[in-house]
Amino acid sequence: QVQLVESGGGLVQAGGSLRLSCTASRARTNVIAMGYYRQTPGKERELVALLDNHGRSNYGNFVEGRFTVSRDNAKNTVSLQMNNLKREDTAVYYCYLQGSDLGLSMKIRDYWGQGTQVTVSS
Repeated sequence: QVQLVESGGGLVQAGGSLRLSCTASRARTNVIAMGYYRQTPGKERELVALLDNHGRSNYGNFVEGRFTVSRDNAKNTVSLQMNNLKREDTAVYYCYLQGSDLGLSMKIRDYWGQGTQVTVSS
């Protein structure tokens, strides 16, 4: 199993910055990608940023260059630097890890953190 421990988040004024971090412990998996999704009440979870093992990143359309995802592969850590935050960025942000099982099966699995609240005030 993989345990994702998140830190960061909180309350910030519009235009401000926040940094989220997530560390995968007990990472008995081959990590394929790490990143963040977010969710607001009544809406589906949406991609914020994802970074794979080849250094390829993928961002949600709403990011518009404001966020940067980075990884420390040696520490199984992913970070999300969020700048110029807007009120509509208010959401619960979930750390995400995609990994494949060790051994012959190599089954691909999705792992999620517990979520951290980001609130942007006007």
